[in-house]
Amino acid sequence: MNGAISDTAVILPVPLLRPFITQYAGFRVSGLPQGVHFGLPSSDVDLIISLGRPIEVVQMPNSAQRASSFTAFVSGLQQTPAIVRQDGDAFGLHVFIKPLGVRAILGVASAEISSLVLNLSEIWGKRAGDLIDMLLAADSWQHRFTILDRAFISKLNPVSLKPEISWAWRRLAKAHGTVPVQQLADGTGYSRRHFSELFRDAIGVAPKLAARVFRFERACHLIADKRLTLADVAISCGYYDQAHLTREWHALAGCSPKAWIARELPFLQDYELGGRDNEPDDLRAVHQSFV
Repeated sequence: MNGAISDTAVILPVPLLRPFITQYAGFRVSGLPQGVHFGLPSSDVDLIISLGRPIEVVQMPNSAQRASSFTAFVSGLQQTPAIVRQDGDAFGLHVFIKPLGVRAILGVASAEISSLVLNLSEIWGKRAGDLIDMLLAADSWQHRFTILDRAFISKLNPVSLKPEISWAWRRLAKAHGTVPVQQLADGTGYSRRHFSELFRDAIGVAPKLAARVFRFERACHLIADKRLTLADVAISCGYYDQAHLTREWHALAGCSPKAWIARELPFLQDYELGGRDNEPDDLRAVHQSFV
């Protein structure tokens, strides 16, 4: 991280929660440049809890929502960035919730919160404030992650899912969004239209948009590796060419790939980038970076 000091930790939740939550991340960063940060579309639903200053979202992914500040918010699947004011320091927790696990973890369907940024208290009521108070009193990342485990287990309400939709989501994820929607529909035995309706109801977005987000996440990851040109990244991720990649980047990230590389990439933590091929097996050592 260019000029910033960071203290981060990433961990899987306890086994009971792993079908529903991808991972937890804790972050404490100082020395960030003043300005704004673009929260990009993701294949996870994000729960972000600030343990420092409230998080100010100055532009919502849904233009019908007004700018607002949050101590804890849930951001549903989206196709445009959320723009967050960056004041130099950040301290908090990031929970990556699988779209098919949203109802089990939060008690609402992923489709109900798609393209929305909601205060956690709008979903959990008083329990949201209780959770934040316990996290503020904790004195280590491990303690905070344990509090999250207990909170989610206490509210866990697994629901039955159509196995065909779970299969289609896994197939898209494994292929980084390069499977045609018609092929997915054929694999489930449904018509394309019926499959798309079932997928949207369960995931929160249409399969075509989910595929776009998976390709975009993969591109983010490959660009961060700095081993491929943008043209090579485009071909590797299933875009027609670099121009197609750039058009998608403008739509999903609000800027060109080159602008994103200059503005955002130097300050992103590894866990924030999409296209993860491997999930952490255990708590990574909390580390400090001076770059």
